[in-house]
Amino acid sequence: MQRIGFVVSPGFQVMSFAVASVFEFANMEAGEPVYDVHLLSETGGSIRSSIGVSVATEPFDATNFDTLIVGGAESPTPGLLNFLRQALGRSRRIAATCTGAFMLAEAGLLDGRRATTHWNRARELQARFPKVKVEEDRIFIIDGPVWTSAGMTAGIDLALAMIEKDLGADLARAVARKLVVYHRRAGGQSQFSALLELEPKSDRIQNALAYAKRNLDKPLTVGQLAEAAHLSPRQFSRAFRAETGQSPAKAVENLRVEAARLMMEQSRHPIEVVARQTGFADRDRMRRTFLRAFGQPPQAIRRSARAGVETRP
Repeated sequence: MQRIGFVVSPGFQVMSFAVASVFEFANMEAGEPVYDVHLLSETGGSIRSSIGVSVATEPFDATNFDTLIVGGAESPTPGLLNFLRQALGRSRRIAATCTGAFMLAEAGLLDGRRATTHWNRARELQARFPKVKVEEDRIFIIDGPVWTSAGMTAGIDLALAMIEKDLGADLARAVARKLVVYHRRAGGQSQFSALLELEPKSDRIQNALAYAKRNLDKPLTVGQLAEAAHLSPRQFSRAFRAETGQSPAKAVENLRVEAARLMMEQSRHPIEVVARQTGFADRDRMRRTFLRAFGQPPQAIRRSARAGVETRP
């Protein structure tokens, strides 16, 4: 059985416990206790969360943990920093979700390593800890024994990746299904979503976007999108820009480049196939769009995603 230590500090966010639930469901799916999860704090006893809910914790001691996970927090005490430094040599892996990366960085565990955190705090992490190679648009990153994830639900993706590494892809998929998660997102996947950024207010515009996303491999004209929204082309164009701040053509391009990026990150399809299935006329057009959107060509996105799986043995 693998012992999992989950470190909490006063003011921790309850959402971070979603990571612990992933290991609980892994035990259920395995039919035996594969993981033994412990809540830890420097002092032990009751620790109060940011929302006022308290949890019982065990104090730091000489117990060895296979995996140590730091929840979202960023005000480490000297005792906590010392515990983390010792844990790196005593644990197979050490991880941080969300702003827990600040604690690993303060302990020096991220020096010279690639890491990520919540997109809203990534630039602050880089400014405060210049020795860390912060990649602000990643879901999670594995650099040797150190794992870091973006905020909130990205910790679930990180935990599913751990389970896949420990127990295989089949069990990880079974856990994801029980959690009603569309399996885990790849570590190199973007923290952002084109649909979330658009945020249309009316059902008609939402229907048009859903139609576009289902048919990215086909030519998508304003007339077709307007028909899906049950509006005239003129009414549709006006309403679309008012609700999203973008033209229909720009929104479709953003959906295409997001879909192409996911395919580059998660599949081995040739670039020509990715371009065709996501509606780009050819690989050159897709390359130009990637350079505008990401500052990198498609091949670089694929290499980065593969490096995000694990950069060190």
